[in-house]
Amino acid sequence: MSTRPAFNIVVAASLFVAAVSHSAQPSSLSPIALVASPDGGALYVACATGNRVLVLDIATRKVTRSIEMPSDPTGLCLSADGVRLFVTCAFPTSRVCVVETTRGKIVEEFPAGHTAMAPVLSPDGKTLFVCNRFNNDVSMFDLATKQERRRIPVKREPVAAAITPDGKRLLVANHLPAGRADVEHVAAVVSVIDTERGQVVDDLWLPNGSGALNDLRVSPDGKFAVLTHLIGRFWRPATQIERGAMNSNAMTIIALDHMEVLNTVLLDDWDRGAANPWGVAWSANNKTLAITHASTHEVSVIDFPGLLARLVDMPPTMLRVNVPYSFGAPPPAPTDASNDPSFLSGLRDRRHLPEDNLGPRSVAVVGRRAYVANYFSDTVNVLELDRLQPKVETIPLGPKPRMTAARLGELYFHDARICYQGWQSCSSCHPGDARVDALNWDLPNDGLGNPKNTKSLLLAHKTPPVMSLGQRETAEAAVRVGIQRILLTFQPASVAKAMDTYLKSRKPVPSPHLADGKFSPAAQRGEKLFHSKETRCAQCHPPLLFTDQHSHDVGTRGAQDRATDKFDTPSLVELWRTSPYLHDGSIITLRDLLVFANPDNRHGKTSHLTADEILDLCEYLLSL
Repeated sequence: MSTRPAFNIVVAASLFVAAVSHSAQPSSLSPIALVASPDGGALYVACATGNRVLVLDIATRKVTRSIEMPSDPTGLCLSADGVRLFVTCAFPTSRVCVVETTRGKIVEEFPAGHTAMAPVLSPDGKTLFVCNRFNNDVSMFDLATKQERRRIPVKREPVAAAITPDGKRLLVANHLPAGRADVEHVAAVVSVIDTERGQVVDDLWLPNGSGALNDLRVSPDGKFAVLTHLIGRFWRPATQIERGAMNSNAMTIIALDHMEVLNTVLLDDWDRGAANPWGVAWSANNKTLAITHASTHEVSVIDFPGLLARLVDMPPTMLRVNVPYSFGAPPPAPTDASNDPSFLSGLRDRRHLPEDNLGPRSVAVVGRRAYVANYFSDTVNVLELDRLQPKVETIPLGPKPRMTAARLGELYFHDARICYQGWQSCSSCHPGDARVDALNWDLPNDGLGNPKNTKSLLLAHKTPPVMSLGQRETAEAAVRVGIQRILLTFQPASVAKAMDTYLKSRKPVPSPHLADGKFSPAAQRGEKLFHSKETRCAQCHPPLLFTDQHSHDVGTRGAQDRATDKFDTPSLVELWRTSPYLHDGSIITLRDLLVFANPDNRHGKTSHLTADEILDLCEYLLSL
């Protein structure tokens, strides 16, 4: 019996212990999701690192109840009568907790998939839909029997969902692009599920470079849905950030009558980015949209009828066309709303939150007020929607959070205040807790014209050198160069030092390919192949970091690479969540990598393996 699966068991156990310890005495609450009671009298607040749901009385502005959860709460939805609160609690085998709101007690629990989130209740209250982020699927639960009726595969990392008022269509926001990164159009999609058939019937294309999808909400009248996301201009050299030359921040409007993308609109201004749009909420009369900007600590209040009227004269968003760009020249004049940072001029009130209210994510509208949950400051802000730039009220959810070095680094990593004009943060290219955006970027650190796929920052400080060509000797050096050359600012040494601490604190997430923290029989067979002298895989990828920290020529250079390029050996930990593969993102699956991208067995000797053995080897690699 192999002993190596214990590596993943230890990781899972450490995550569980951490959850229990900060549940008992959390240093921060990290409010991540909001839902209002039907009568508008209370807000339920899911606190991700506090492992609890708080009940906030809107009239008194006081927390009246704290309901502990078994693990990190990630999402909330409420029954129409307000009696049952459904809470998704993330774990490799997540739990859906049913809270009886009158007593504030968990009365039922049932299992869900890996990192469950974004619960959605059908209009008739009979079915609960849950996004299983790292299983890449959506669960349908029959609430009468508490049984999972079906798992519906979607593209990649479903993180938000919304259902049409008739209950016939469920829209699912996939966080990241799912295909190759070296093709003309690379973007995440919105999956459309036919709820009666229980299957995806369409995938809605978003503009080129769209990713980091965060929230999706259907208007109360059922005519539109709005989605928040980024647009990475990956086809341009990453030498400028002005006017969204690298990352733009956007909302996409979906017309539900024809189930198609109506248009995509930028949330930036010409001289000021609105980095990392996150939460969306509608007013009950469909006239006002509230959108949070998690990295510039703002809320946009948008006149939606005025927006629709302005879109009448605009061409559709150019989904598949890359706007030409030449080095040293400014971006070309906008030709549609997804390229025009001035489009919302006169239609949007962009409101700064009070100082020390940081990381607005979820937002809920009750009457003519917006309530905004701030992830880093453990506060809720109250904004009047009808008054121009009114005073914003702050409600603390508990004691002021203790800002540890790792937590401060997490804030800086997600903070666009340390970026020139607020266009982006480090998390814009490394979303999902410092992982990947699945795009190829042409960074100037190794010359121009040779784009590289974004690498996960997990274990980067333990596996120098960093970058695909190993240009930076250490991750510490890469962090400091990134602040100067990607965010285009100079910061005190303490900022980079805190980021180092945060990145070092990141732990691997147990793979969805594990069963109860253990390798499957196929993965156990694959492990033997991996460590065999015949394949020589472990020679360059020795445990536990699964990298020899050297550069090699393994025959994977492409037409845009130099003849002398050798590529840094990447760690294989969390390989399951970092596709596409190779330095240029040209391979989608590990099977294709081993079969089609391994010339002359230079990437491990695999040509002698049978088809079943290749699959076993892939299963092992995907279980790390």
